[in-house]
Amino acid sequence: MSPAPSPPPPVQWAKVIDHARCIGCHACTTACKSENQVPVGVTRTYVKSVDVGVFPTARRAFQVTRCNQCADAPCVAACPTAAMHRRPDGIVDFDKSICIGCKACMAACPYDAIFINPEDHSAEKCNLCAHRLDVGLEPACVVVCPTEAIAVGDLNDPLARVTGYVDRDAVTVRRPEKGTHPRLFYKGAHAATLDPLAAERPAGGLFMWSEQGAGGPGAVPAGRPPAGASSAAALLSYDVPHRVPWDHRVSLYTWTKSIAAGAFLVPVLMAALGVLGPAGWAHPLVGGIGPALALCFLVLTAAILVWDLEHPRRFLLVLLRPQPRSWLVRGGFILTGYGALLALLLGVRLAGGAAGAGVGPGATVAAPGAATVATAVLAGLTAVYTAFLFAQARARDLWQSPLLPPHLLVQAVLAGAGALLIVARFLAPGTVPPLARVFAAASALHLLLILGETTLTHVTAHARQAVHEMVRGRLAFHFRAGVLLGLAGCAAVLPGLAVPAAAAGLLGLLAYEHAYVQAGQSVPLA
Repeated sequence: MSPAPSPPPPVQWAKVIDHARCIGCHACTTACKSENQVPVGVTRTYVKSVDVGVFPTARRAFQVTRCNQCADAPCVAACPTAAMHRRPDGIVDFDKSICIGCKACMAACPYDAIFINPEDHSAEKCNLCAHRLDVGLEPACVVVCPTEAIAVGDLNDPLARVTGYVDRDAVTVRRPEKGTHPRLFYKGAHAATLDPLAAERPAGGLFMWSEQGAGGPGAVPAGRPPAGASSAAALLSYDVPHRVPWDHRVSLYTWTKSIAAGAFLVPVLMAALGVLGPAGWAHPLVGGIGPALALCFLVLTAAILVWDLEHPRRFLLVLLRPQPRSWLVRGGFILTGYGALLALLLGVRLAGGAAGAGVGPGATVAAPGAATVATAVLAGLTAVYTAFLFAQARARDLWQSPLLPPHLLVQAVLAGAGALLIVARFLAPGTVPPLARVFAAASALHLLLILGETTLTHVTAHARQAVHEMVRGRLAFHFRAGVLLGLAGCAAVLPGLAVPAAAAGLLGLLAYEHAYVQAGQSVPLA
């Protein structure tokens, strides 16, 4: 009896674009807009053009830009609700009904392929016209391409046209170093079109058919490609504007979160070092003032996070239907747990009991209670988890620094000490001198870490361009203000300057955070 035939391999959709055939007619763009009802001002696919070479051998090179259908898609890992998901057939698709509009997928995408639809405020991108493939039809762009430059097929089908391209022709993918394993392959594409930093950007933002305004702080200035770019004689002639996913609200959230974490960490640190005197762990700074201030700024942090969502009414989906690989989800649970323990400590304090935290009125406690230790651990996680959230944005090279977690911890100590110093001036004057010393030391360490971040050699052109934008480009005002105000914060130890120096240092930290967050997104990826 012959064995049963093995089942066919599962379908794995892929796309190949043959740029030896592409004539730059934009038929794919218009067909995609019509098929998927994409509003004006955003695109799932578009044709970028670059003029390469020098007269009389100059020519125009095209590149069809869209979602790369990654086998290891960063947008899928970053999405907190699994609205972005990878189907069994390899298509990276999206579900608008559960999208909260956090823009984490946009920040994570190494190809700038995702956008927020201005009409329904949900994330979307090219999904290979999955609704057409599911009923046996080809994607709209494939149907309308007059030169058959676009092929979509099953990589597991040896007779498919895409398999012939991938197996027998010289094809390439964009940014293979990011390890996303794209399923969008390019044949004959010029390097100056594949690398967004390889071509000079026109002066004044004047393009072939359009003008791009100066944009926000994330806009890329005109000029020659940065050092390390792959093409010397190339001029970008048509492109779409580069958009920054996360605006000033994310910068503000990192600042308020630092205060929320540091307002509890700093008193714990001072109690552990014996700075708070005989009261120790029972000092009001540990059991009352610190937790209260931390909880206030934690609530403010949560409000800012919800404010940043395109669908703020869906914010509970982060906790109710979490996608556990997302650091937005992990951060949400960390913030929730931290807030619950802060409320517990304050409740015990108000109830006047000693409880497990050791915060009874007038008591002297030699060791921290279990609740205090657990709260301190969650405070530390609150301070540093954003480093891992930023790291999920694989293409934002500035954010991939291994120094970012300790730097965020230092910023939390700085922010917590500064906020407590201002409050303690009125509620606990005796703690002002030690708080001023902690604040000045954290300010100095923060400045040293900034110096290292901006002076050490960065490996990639994207990271170097981001540092340039932060230090000398459009974000230089915020960066320099952050450094100068940070220097002023170091004067907190001088008599009579503690509170003004703390206020200056806190403002400087906010200015630096804004420069850093925006610089990480300032480099175009498409």
